[in-house]
Amino acid sequence: MKKIVTIGEVMLRLSPPGNQRFFQTHSFDVEFGGSEANVGAALAFWGLHVSHLTAFPDNEIGWAASGQLRKNGIDTRFIPYLPGRMGVYYLEQGAMQRSSQVIYDRINSAFSNFDGKAYNWDEIFHGVSWFHWSGITPALSAKCAELTLCSLQEARKRGITVSGDLNYRSNLWRFGKEPHEVMPELMALTNVMIAGSRDFKQCLNEEFKSFTEVRNMAFDRFPHLEYIVKTDRISHSSSNNTISAMLFAKKRIHSSKSYELTHIVDRVGTGDAFAGGLIYGLLHFKPKEAIEFAMAAGAIKHSVPGDVLLCSLQEIQELASGEAVGKIKR
Repeated sequence: MKKIVTIGEVMLRLSPPGNQRFFQTHSFDVEFGGSEANVGAALAFWGLHVSHLTAFPDNEIGWAASGQLRKNGIDTRFIPYLPGRMGVYYLEQGAMQRSSQVIYDRINSAFSNFDGKAYNWDEIFHGVSWFHWSGITPALSAKCAELTLCSLQEARKRGITVSGDLNYRSNLWRFGKEPHEVMPELMALTNVMIAGSRDFKQCLNEEFKSFTEVRNMAFDRFPHLEYIVKTDRISHSSSNNTISAMLFAKKRIHSSKSYELTHIVDRVGTGDAFAGGLIYGLLHFKPKEAIEFAMAAGAIKHSVPGDVLLCSLQEIQELASGEAVGKIKR
């Protein structure tokens, strides 16, 4: 069995039921989720051993979050319980021409104040094939940026494949460092980058005329880089998107087919489902099959409420191959 490690904050998600607005709701639906843990949950659902690195407050909310990870099949033995609070985000689901919106309340969470210095990296990375991080984590605090760098250095020492979703979020970088002061050192330790032109521009503080220019620069500058993966989304409305993806190697390009998504149930976590599908695909398939598998996983997540993709390998493979799409299975 392949062993995977992911790292990142898990938050409490509070959403008005259905498509209600914050202004009108009298209750919230409750979920737990975080980008990297969502990736891990998908991989665990597909039978891989996944450990997640994070920190929770030492109270009932933290214990509930840890229990949810275990329910999703994730190994939680490396998670400490610390003084502090649970990070929260509020999600208002859009519909038609009204956009969805997210409000973060995560400053001074238990994870953002965690430095990971007590970690036994030999134990954490024993037998591990793949390590996944995202640009959300180093954006949270100086301690989180240092923890991300340390984890990548430890993974590199052991020859573990590293994937990173650069995932630039402008409203998170508030601790006194700009992305280009932190991200290049992390990118240099990464084998598979999921990113678009905007991510590269913000993380490197450079202008690029085209993604071809981005691709050439990245392969020249980062010697450990094997693949760049780029997703494309056309938002016709909140409920109707067209998505596709491309996987760039140094000498080859592989494109997925596109998906027309006309009745989106929940867009949150779709990029994480894609990342999980990409990791699974690159571990088990050839690059062309891997990008098709990843895009099919991302497409299906649009039909699943909550942060996490709950979907069998068979369902994804059927969609990737064009079989049994939307039919009743008997």
